[in-house]
Amino acid sequence: MSTLHTDTRPMRVVVAGGTGALGTALTGALQRAGAEAVVLTRRPADSPELLRRTGPGLRFRQWDGRSVGDWAEELARTGEERIGVVNLAGALVDTRPTPAGIARLRDSRVRATEALVAASQEQAPVEAWVQGSTTAIWSDAGEARLDESSPLPAGAAALPQMTGVARPWEEAAAGAHARRTTVLRTSIVLQHDSPALDRLALLARAGLGGTVGRGDQWFSWIQLEDWLRIVLAALGLCGPELPGGILVAAAPHPVRNAELMARLRTRLAPRLPLLAPHGFGLSTPAPVLRAGAVLLATDPALGLTGRHATSRVLAEAGFRFAHPELPGALAAVL
Repeated sequence: MSTLHTDTRPMRVVVAGGTGALGTALTGALQRAGAEAVVLTRRPADSPELLRRTGPGLRFRQWDGRSVGDWAEELARTGEERIGVVNLAGALVDTRPTPAGIARLRDSRVRATEALVAASQEQAPVEAWVQGSTTAIWSDAGEARLDESSPLPAGAAALPQMTGVARPWEEAAAGAHARRTTVLRTSIVLQHDSPALDRLALLARAGLGGTVGRGDQWFSWIQLEDWLRIVLAALGLCGPELPGGILVAAAPHPVRNAELMARLRTRLAPRLPLLAPHGFGLSTPAPVLRAGAVLLATDPALGLTGRHATSRVLAEAGFRFAHPELPGALAAVL
């Protein structure tokens, strides 16, 4: 049986990484939940566009993503309000996995987190801290069934652009001065402008939607609405009470890549079954995908690797997914 939040004090939530696709959706959800949202941004010139997409009421504070500045005063209580932090800051993962590219992915996350942690240590503890992370921290997990208790890969199994980025990102938040810290390992979020989903949809539209690589790699996912609800619950704004610690943000029913691509092709290129009577489309072999990734300046591992990740913690807390199955989730996005 789930326990619902009962604290009705107002909340100010400081969002780092609030101008990206996920951050923009989150700031709107925070406002609808009655919270005050403060976005830390390197590009204050983007604020009018963000306001157009989310509505009035947001506040923006400029930061450089690596050092403590005047923005840190947003973490200080001025009355009875609660303070929350959501850290999503970091460069897009849709980049070539070169040593320089991996260093940029890692440093953009670690330095931003270190600045937030340092700022929090100068104030009274914030009520809730939601630290961004990713299920890609498990790299290519094969047939393993992963949840919050699963160990991380080591050695050659720990891909540098996945485990090598996400592990130090999580570790950088260890000193956060917070009453409750949630490390949110997010799977692929089904939403508009998701880099991974956009690349797969491109293949489906082009008729290369049979499989990506072998096609048996697992695809763990979550629909945007459910991801937002999890973050709000972790902040203590609504939904069931969630414990601190590691939390996997993934729907309860991962699918194989072959099933994902078949469903994408059916929705995005419905005439292709005429060309492929058995409904499998044309496969995209791994060498072809790797060559195409060079031209698109992306990482082929986004499509070739996979993980079967679900959340034991959410199930035990009584969280109910609005989109537990892939067909309904894709329909809501596409």
